[in-house]
Amino acid sequence: MTEKELVEGCIREDRICQRKLWDTYAPKLLSVSIRYCQSREDAEDVLMEAFVKIFDHLPLFRFQSSLETWMRRVVVNTSINKLRVARYMDTIDSESNDIAYHDKGFDELNTRELLSMLDKLPVGYRTVFNLFAIEGYSHKEIADELGIDEGTSRSQLNKARKALQDMIIHSEKVKA
Repeated sequence: MTEKELVEGCIREDRICQRKLWDTYAPKLLSVSIRYCQSREDAEDVLMEAFVKIFDHLPLFRFQSSLETWMRRVVVNTSINKLRVARYMDTIDSESNDIAYHDKGFDELNTRELLSMLDKLPVGYRTVFNLFAIEGYSHKEIADELGIDEGTSRSQLNKARKALQDMIIHSEKVKA
């Protein structure tokens, strides 16, 4: 079944197509929401809410990007809205100071270690880091999405990188 046939089936409310869409994309999209949420339960709530939006808005999907890319964007936006509504963004402040960092050690981390370190970041740092480093958003897009200044986005990214660097250095000392 092609992506277009799958979307058309979901628009017709074909339960088999809807189930196939869920089975194909839910695990990938859950991993996206987990990066933004405080708990797995919150991530699962975001995923469910995002799928409701996805199914509601499938008739508007124009195949200008891949279906997965479009759905990923819906999950990211839903995650950010959950953060905004829950007022988890308190850690984002308006100060802007650039902190120099070095990528030493990042290449030697495995994915599980890095995700564990990301989970330890304050929500604001983690959100900006995810949007910039993983999702590929620009600082302008992040600022628009989160309702902050571009300078704040840059500052939060630098602080996240500095915090990650400190965690890496600490973990290297522990391993030594």
